[in-house]
Amino acid sequence: MAPPEPLPSLPAGQANLPVGVEGMFQQILQAVHKSHLEIADLRQECTELRLANASLERQIREGLQYNFHVSRNATPGFMTPAPPSPQLRAAKLSPFLSHSLPTLATAGPPEPFHRPSPLGDNATTAFPFGTRDIPGFYVVIPAGGAGTRLWPLSREGHPKFLLDLTLKGRSLIQATWDRLLPLSTAARTTVVAGPGHVKAINEQLPDLLPDNLFCEPGPKDSMAAIGLAAAVLAKRDPEAIIGSFAADHMISGDDAFLSAIAEAVEVAKKDYLVTIGIAPSHPSTGFGYIRLGEKLGMKEAPNARLVSSFKEKPDARTAASYIATGIYRWNAGMFVTKATFLLGLLKEYKPELHHGLLRIADVWDNELARQGVLAEVWPSLEKIPIDNAVAEPAAADHRVAVVPATFGWDDVGDFSSLADLLPAEANQPRILGDGNLVVTEQVAGGIVVPGSGRLITCLGVDDLVIVDMPDTLLVTTRARSQEVKRLVKKTGDAGWKHLL
Repeated sequence: MAPPEPLPSLPAGQANLPVGVEGMFQQILQAVHKSHLEIADLRQECTELRLANASLERQIREGLQYNFHVSRNATPGFMTPAPPSPQLRAAKLSPFLSHSLPTLATAGPPEPFHRPSPLGDNATTAFPFGTRDIPGFYVVIPAGGAGTRLWPLSREGHPKFLLDLTLKGRSLIQATWDRLLPLSTAARTTVVAGPGHVKAINEQLPDLLPDNLFCEPGPKDSMAAIGLAAAVLAKRDPEAIIGSFAADHMISGDDAFLSAIAEAVEVAKKDYLVTIGIAPSHPSTGFGYIRLGEKLGMKEAPNARLVSSFKEKPDARTAASYIATGIYRWNAGMFVTKATFLLGLLKEYKPELHHGLLRIADVWDNELARQGVLAEVWPSLEKIPIDNAVAEPAAADHRVAVVPATFGWDDVGDFSSLADLLPAEANQPRILGDGNLVVTEQVAGGIVVPGSGRLITCLGVDDLVIVDMPDTLLVTTRARSQEVKRLVKKTGDAGWKHLL
């Protein structure tokens, strides 16, 4: 669009009019011109989105046709997902389809590292490095959990991050490792876990360096786990920028994920605690929300904004109102920041926790001294999530930023979420396991896990959750699947703790 023509000079008879009137008209013309440019950018962005979604939908349809020819209504066993855009969930297509998608080969030289960011303010975001390795970036993977939300499929000694929930041969923590390793290499990838899971993690992650597996004596929630990693890594590298990513989440769209993390690292360099805001695909009541604030205006991170506030898990009406505004994102619990900056926030908001973690970090590389200090200090540390400990108060002080992201994400927080991630034929339940062990008649929706090897038959029941393990059977509905952990507590109280 051509720039607006300059205003003509006033006739001689009007030369004595106030200059403010001419300036006002000039400002109006400039505002109109700017609006036209923004509308043109939005139209171009929408066109690119439509083309991208059309391509994804076509690939999904082709993949589904292939999948239905080779399988009845089940997945072949416990898989790391390769899902497409979260927008496809509205069409009842899983963003975590297990089958391979055909690749579209293009001729010509390799494309530069430009990644689409359609929900941001720029059509593309340049990845500033020649390789995927981000210099000075350390990955922290908190691997905790009591195995209650997917019980009895998951257990206290074998939580969901150790499970291959898509039967593709990789557990959730292995998929997390695969996704993050290119950003940091094995030398800069750490895992924080409890003693009961160390053996299984070492078996599943053979390339994890022994010095990078931080064993916490007992569960103290995310602030102690991430704070411990930050304190130890700050001793090893005072300039370290750390990124914390849960071991049991599912993510699709590696390029969009990479772009979001690259932007977050750039923002973290400016002394911010940075989180990733997931574009919501539906008004979920199972996730916390982030309210977007003002743009930061950083050239290296054009989509970054301040966090206005964090919101706890809402009810359905409130969640719908959040979605309607367009300024809320799901809180996925991902944080990127300088290790020293995080410790500074911790010192300000939780000084006792900060002091205890520094005492542990001072002796961490001396194994004998470490055990003694851990036994003395760790039991006294406050059990608190990182959101409550530092993120929420720091956001009120305008020290927390968010990078709105476009990749697919799910925390697999209950069997209903798990069902959404599995493919199924029309009007059939999802099956996690051997489909030959499930026979249904007039059954729609739901999820069946035939883990015991017994035949499961269902007649005229919809949206059930049936988890049949060798020692335990769970039957509930998808609508109440978030309440399973209440049942786990009651089971323990009834004297069945050995099954938990």
